[in-house]
Amino acid sequence: MDAVLKLAKLGDKAEIFHTLQGEGVSMGVPSVFIRSSLCNLHCSWCDTAYTWNWEGTPWSHEDDEKYQKQDYIVTHSAKEVAETVKQYPCKNVILTGGEPLLQQEGWTGLIKSLRATDPSYRFEVETNGTQLPDAFMSEAVDQWNVSTKLSNSGNNEKLRIKDDAMQFFAAQENAWFKFVVQSAEDLAEVQELEARFSLPKERILLMPEGRDEVTLQKRRLWLADICRDQGYRFSDRLHIQLWGAKRGV
Repeated sequence: MDAVLKLAKLGDKAEIFHTLQGEGVSMGVPSVFIRSSLCNLHCSWCDTAYTWNWEGTPWSHEDDEKYQKQDYIVTHSAKEVAETVKQYPCKNVILTGGEPLLQQEGWTGLIKSLRATDPSYRFEVETNGTQLPDAFMSEAVDQWNVSTKLSNSGNNEKLRIKDDAMQFFAAQENAWFKFVVQSAEDLAEVQELEARFSLPKERILLMPEGRDEVTLQKRRLWLADICRDQGYRFSDRLHIQLWGAKRGV
C-alpha cells in the first residue's frame, strides 16, 4: 500500500507550488514547495497557522483565528504527490509544514518515487528541530533547515527544545539553524542554545520575525548589525518582499 501524506489544502488542491526559496541559506533558489499539515508546536506568530490551529483547540495566535480541520487538509498518496512535483521544471524540492517530520513514512515514499525517475532530485526539509529523522530520512535529505523556536514563539521550552533531536542536527554538516528574532533581547537565548548544543556559528542564521514588509523593515536593520558584529548569517524573508503574505507563491 502506497504511503500517504496529509497536506495543507489551498483552494481545491494540495499546497504544492513552484517558487523561489524565501528564507535561509538557499534563499533565491528555484524550488518546489510541498506543505504538509499538522504540527507539534503552536507558535503565536506562525504564518501557516492553518496547518494546526483547529477549532476547539486551546492554542493562541496573534490573529485569533481558528480553522476547520476538514477544510484545510487534503490526503494524497506519495505517488500522487510525486506526479504533481514532476510537472515542474525544477529538481530542488522543499518539504515544509507544519512539521514535516511528523509524516516520515509519506516523505520516504515520495523521495523514493521521485529519485527512481531522476536521481538528481534534491530535498530540503524545513523542521522545528524537535523530531528525530529515521534512518532513511537521515541519509536521503540533502539539507536540513532547522528553525529552532525561541521563547518568543509562545511554546514551552519542554515542547520546543528536544535534546536528542538538537544533538542529531548539530552533528550534521548539512544542517543550518535559523532563529526567528523579534527583539535584541532574543540574542541571549540564541547564544545559550549555541553553547548548549555546540552549534557551529557559521551555520546559524538570524531572521527577523514579521509577516508584512513594514514589520520586517523595523527589525531587519538592527538585526543585520547584530549578525555583522556577532558573526552570524542574516536571513531576510524574500517571499514577503516580493509577494507579501500571499499563499502558494
